[in-house]
Amino acid sequence: MRPVAVVGGGISGLAAAYYLARGGARPLLIERRQRLGGVISTEVVGGCVVEGGPDSFLAAKPWAMDLIRELGIAGEAIGSNDHQRVTYIRKRGRLVPLPDGFMMIAPTRIGPIVRTSLFGWGSKVRMGLEWFRRPPRERRDRSVAEFVTDHYGREALDYLAEPLLAGVYGGDPEALSAASVLPRFVEFERQYGSLTRGVLVEGGRTGGSLGGGPLFRSLRGGMGRLVEALEDKLRDRMEVVQGDAEALEPGYRLRVGGEWIEARAVVLACPAYEAGRLARRMDPELGGLLESVPYNSSATVALGYDRARIAHPMHGFGFLVPKRERRALVACTWVHNKFPHRAPEGAALLRCFVGGEPAESDEALVEAAVEELGGIMGVTAPPRWWRVSRWPRSMAQYTVGHGERMKRIDERMSAWPGLALAGNGYHGIGVPDCVRSGQEAAERVWRR
Repeated sequence: MRPVAVVGGGISGLAAAYYLARGGARPLLIERRQRLGGVISTEVVGGCVVEGGPDSFLAAKPWAMDLIRELGIAGEAIGSNDHQRVTYIRKRGRLVPLPDGFMMIAPTRIGPIVRTSLFGWGSKVRMGLEWFRRPPRERRDRSVAEFVTDHYGREALDYLAEPLLAGVYGGDPEALSAASVLPRFVEFERQYGSLTRGVLVEGGRTGGSLGGGPLFRSLRGGMGRLVEALEDKLRDRMEVVQGDAEALEPGYRLRVGGEWIEARAVVLACPAYEAGRLARRMDPELGGLLESVPYNSSATVALGYDRARIAHPMHGFGFLVPKRERRALVACTWVHNKFPHRAPEGAALLRCFVGGEPAESDEALVEAAVEELGGIMGVTAPPRWWRVSRWPRSMAQYTVGHGERMKRIDERMSAWPGLALAGNGYHGIGVPDCVRSGQEAAERVWRR
């Protein structure tokens, strides 16, 4: 009998395997793909570090950096070039810089708001009056759209919250849960009424800001270095089986590639809908709850250029395209500006995000991205090279009611102490959240 089987070789499953091995177990990792790492995928093209999936993680969340330190690669960690951090929002065909002083959706400085052309005067006045809000009596889960509009108005939703969240969740703010997607701001509302006042009060308690150092962190050789370091550390401490997990039965029996594997515990570190498919035979209610977590698809298009062939100054990190002005592109990152060590001197690396699951071929997708960049940035030259990465059903959607769904999942999980869940479908979708979920899954099965 195996001690623990981990289903899924993405960052969540690798983190679970690492913490299990650190505790003395020899986990069995089951992954259908030929490589580990899930959506983390890095390659070097034309001297550029090209990320197919996440290119960084939020520095304010400690779990990824804690793991990086344990793996002995902290010296490879780099921070974003925040002295160049300007993000643009497309409005009426122009790229308008996001004003200084915003903490996500909350404005904290009067001057930049007054001067910006991103919002009209009605929205600016409403942002100022938001300071005087009092905590609400009613506490219910609302959509992000309702939450943001209630505090700052529709223009703030359309030209701030929606484009900011589209690059992270790829979802609809009318459907996403404010309590699950913006939990800190919901807590500010509960305590202070005003989100702006909450941000400023909490910032004062932490020395004038809600965080220190760079906003984003990554690794010099790309996020794939994290996967490589985990594989190196686990090389002689876990067993990897390439195959599809087909069924899970009571007693923690897994069928993989037609063969049954018995384990003392199982960590399901695959997408929630796959975890639900496996759990349904063992616990139909649990399986149905897991399968009810919706997921969206996405794609990235990386384009390599000679910098001299792009007339646009590209002062900043890139731009976001609000839904009401969107064609194909959701966002574009000027990667050579965002991080050091990403592109050689004289090169420009543009990384475009496309929502949904594009039906066109890779070549057609690149052509559409280049055409749209021509209208937005005036880019007319063809790229020297390109890479397309597609991620079907990879972005978990925390829709309204997600918190209640998680309570019910936790209740059902209490009947299965040898079963644990990890991944982006539950309590956070970023790399640090996935690392934390893997660590907590390992701790859960160890307690058993």
